[in-house]
Amino acid sequence: MSGPWRLHPPLSIVVAFHNMRREAARTLFALTTAFQRNVHERDYEVIVIDSNSREALDARWVESLQRNFRYRYVESDVPTPNKAMNAGIRMARGRHVCCMIDGARIPSPGVVSGMIRASSALNPAYVMTLGMHLGPKSQDQSVSEGYDQTVEDRLLDTVDWKSDGYELFRIAAPAVSSRGGYFAPIAESNCFTAPRKVLLDIGGFDERFVEPGGGLVNLHIHNRLVTHPQLQPVMLLGEATFHQFHGGVATNTPAAQSPFARFCAEYERVVGRPFGKAWREPLYFGAMPLQARALLLPGD
Repeated sequence: MSGPWRLHPPLSIVVAFHNMRREAARTLFALTTAFQRNVHERDYEVIVIDSNSREALDARWVESLQRNFRYRYVESDVPTPNKAMNAGIRMARGRHVCCMIDGARIPSPGVVSGMIRASSALNPAYVMTLGMHLGPKSQDQSVSEGYDQTVEDRLLDTVDWKSDGYELFRIAAPAVSSRGGYFAPIAESNCFTAPRKVLLDIGGFDERFVEPGGGLVNLHIHNRLVTHPQLQPVMLLGEATFHQFHGGVATNTPAAQSPFARFCAEYERVVGRPFGKAWREPLYFGAMPLQARALLLPGD
């Protein structure tokens, strides 16, 4: 990918943070060309949205990471990133927008180039990635066994993930929403791309979801996009996001204390029907690094 600097790059990435200084350092590094492969900074922009953080990220630091990074602080009356994500989508200059509603998730090294190539080749498309949790199990389970930020910091030091981000697969487990691996239906994607026009047409992330963290808003937008008649669902093979432990209201709450039932009740109030996982069989796009191959047929 080459050429002059682009005012309207092929891809805009919108990533939201809420009180995540520790996690943002890793996630944003992973969105630079020092980590992402086969892509130039002119080919994408990163819109960093600080959603009502008590300790906001330093705008000058964010925008110094790479010249295609932009920062905005968004205030909200409710404890959700929905307003922040929608602000980022409106700011986006790219034809396609990659949405990362949870800034604690480190993207693997081929996410950006894969999103650009898949969105171009299969346009219009809804391009999804798999969700992984750092640690031996999904974090709603490992938190009860002592997994926390300190343990995670030590775990990350056991692999040279900054030089080869695919090494993160060696120290992670599938999220509950992605437990079946690449060839099974997923309940949500925490790093997905869709045409900006489609995202605006459907109203983005529904701001009627007001449960902490947005409740099931990300699962709701996944259901809408994966079944959208104008979009081709695409699963990006060999790529994923890796969730860092940050005390999240859903991902880092012990399973026995899960707010899922409350989230489902809100979903039914907002959408008018009970929550259910929607799915259309996707096309598969990409390659499989050695470290990710166990996810082709997990459990076998």
